[in-house]
Amino acid sequence: MILEKLSIINYKNIRQASIVLSHKLNCFVGSNGVGKTNLLDAVYYLSFCHSSFTNLDSMVINHDQDFFVLEGDYLSETETQERIYAGMKRGKHKHFRRNGKEYKKLSSHIGLIPLVFISPSDNYLVTGSGEERRRLLDMVISQFDVSYIEALNRYNKALQQRNALLKSEQDPDMTLMQLLEEEMAHQGEIVYQKRDKLVEEMIPAFQDIYTHISGGREQVSLRYVSHCQRGPLLDVIQRDRFKDRAVGYSLHGVHRDDLEMLIDGFPMRREGSQGQTKTFVLALKLAQFAFLRQTMAGKTPLLLLDDIFDKLDADRVEQIIRLVADDGFGQIFITDTNREHLDKILSHSATDYKLFDVKNGEITERN
Repeated sequence: MILEKLSIINYKNIRQASIVLSHKLNCFVGSNGVGKTNLLDAVYYLSFCHSSFTNLDSMVINHDQDFFVLEGDYLSETETQERIYAGMKRGKHKHFRRNGKEYKKLSSHIGLIPLVFISPSDNYLVTGSGEERRRLLDMVISQFDVSYIEALNRYNKALQQRNALLKSEQDPDMTLMQLLEEEMAHQGEIVYQKRDKLVEEMIPAFQDIYTHISGGREQVSLRYVSHCQRGPLLDVIQRDRFKDRAVGYSLHGVHRDDLEMLIDGFPMRREGSQGQTKTFVLALKLAQFAFLRQTMAGKTPLLLLDDIFDKLDADRVEQIIRLVADDGFGQIFITDTNREHLDKILSHSATDYKLFDVKNGEITERN
C-alpha cells in the first residue's frame, strides 16, 4: 500500500497540512518539537485507528480546537484507490471510514495498511515492563491474523471477569469461576501459540540485521517466556486460586508473558549501552518489517523512521543508511534534525524521493 496524499486538520500541533508524497522516500527535516513525530503519528493513526503514543483519542486533538480530521489517499498493490478518513469531535465518538463507508468494527480495518513505526520511545521495549513487549507482539500479529485479535479479546474479557470475582468481598461463584478459567485457558493457548511462532520466525532476520548494523561486535537473542510453558494453561491458572483471591487478581496466564532480550547471553536492559539498545530495537522492528512483508503476500508495509540516528556511532549510522536505501523496502517516511543523515541516504539511493521542511506544525515541500 502506498500513501499518495495526506491531509491533516488539528492533529496535535499540526493545524492544517495537505501533502502529496513520493511513492518511495519521504524525508522530513526540522528541529525537535516542531511536529515531525506528530506527522508520522497521523500516518500511524490511519493504519491502527489510534495514536502510537496514547489510546485516548481526545489527546490528539489540538489544544485550542474541538475536533481533528485525517484523510489518506492510498494506492494498493492492485492499483486500487483507497480513501481512509478518521475524525472526531471533542466529547464524541470517533468516526473511521473506508471509501466513505463507516466501519462497524475498527478491528476490521487493522491489516489493510500494514505499517512499522520506529521511534526513540521504542527503547521502552527494552527498559519498560512486559506489557510493552506483549503489545509489540500483539500489534504485529493483529495485522495479518484476525483470529488472533478475536482470541486475545476473548481472553482479556474472561480475565477481567475473573479478576472482578477475585476482588469481590463475597465468596465467588465457583461454577462461573471455572467457566472463566476454561475460557482463559482455551483462548490463551491460541494466543501463546501464535506469539511463540512469531518470535521463532523473526529471530533469524533479527540477528542478521543486528549483526549487519553492529558489524558483529555483539551477539543478540530473543526468548519468549510464557506460563503456557509450565504445562496445560488451565492447570497453571487454577493452581494458585487461593493466592489470586488474596491479591485480588490473576497471577498466571498469557497476560503475564514476556519477551526476554539478551546481548551476549545477558539481559539487554542491564548490560546494553544506549547505542546497543537503540540498535537492538531497530533490528527488532526491521525484522518485523521483513516478517510482515513475507507473511502478507502482496503487501509491503509502510516504514516510518523517526529520529533513528541519535546516540549511534558513525559506523552504525552508515550501515543503517545502507539498509534503508535498499530497494527491498516500499514507501519510507523518515525524520531527522540533521540534514546530513538524509543527504547520505539520498546519495545511496537511486529511488524517487521528496524532501519536506517542518516548522511549528507547518509542512512545506522543498523544490
